Amino acid sequence: MKIWINGRLFDEDQAMVSVFDSGFVLGDGVWEGLRVASGQPAFLEPHLDRLYATAKAIMLDVGLSREELSQAIEQTIAANQLIGDAHLRVMVTRGRRRQPYQDPRLALGSATVVIVPALSPHDPAAARRGLDLFTVHVRRGSPDVQDQKINSHSKFNCIMACIQANQAGADEALMLDPRGFVATCNSTHFFIVRSGEVWTSAGGYCLGGITRGNVLALCREQGIEAFEKDFSLTEVYGADECFVTGTLGGITPVRQVDGRRLPGPVPGALTEKLQSLYAELLQKDVARRQQ
Repeated sequence: MKIWINGRLFDEDQAMVSVFDSGFVLGDGVWEGLRVASGQPAFLEPHLDRLYATAKAIMLDVGLSREELSQAIEQTIAANQLIGDAHLRVMVTRGRRRQPYQDPRLALGSATVVIVPALSPHDPAAARRGLDLFTVHVRRGSPDVQDQKINSHSKFNCIMACIQANQAGADEALMLDPRGFVATCNSTHFFIVRSGEVWTSAGGYCLGGITRGNVLALCREQGIEAFEKDFSLTEVYGADECFVTGTLGGITPVRQVDGRRLPGPVPGALTEKLQSLYAELLQKDVARRQQ
């Protein structure tokens, strides 16, 4: 793979950043994951909106205009001949520091921008089987501790959640908020279906997911009742269907939560309908970019 770093493409074994880089020494930076479909970065505009908004929130100058960064993304896709089943990780850090300490004034003044491509082939059988989730003890933090709306390089709480889920033999960790309500998964957003209604968390303790937002918009367009609300594990255990959303996987059904199997087929009828609607939306976005 060819890695884009600060305006240049490097072979993987030559792609390097300084050991004094802010992202390496402190996790000081923001990032976006982009899905590549039919050779195009899907839903690029909302991803860039989120990247630049969070960079602004932490007083980080990306150093590139949206147009320049879009061109870099397109250049990386072309250099690696990416068509589908691929994604990009766009990372922006505060750049090299004079010393490995917290004070952002130690940064030397220019951001480090890295775009890493990867092939990510989907396993249709795994998607049909559905995911197994496990509720972990690691909570999503409140905004005064670590604001979950910032997609920062500092993801250690999610890593700890993932470790616990792995040890439990699950595919993904289900995480609660500080009050004990369901928040999100460690790398995806969580939805349940009850009596024909689609529920997801109130959103105060999770990232503003692009796919999450698209699913809620599709529900509104199709007349499907969808709610962002607080709900407990008891309501999860009694759900008719569950699914998760994410940039790369789109909509993926859930088979069981904490060892409790969902009652119906996987995917459930409403999950399957939303999967079809989302696939159409994705293709429309790609077709628009190809014009």
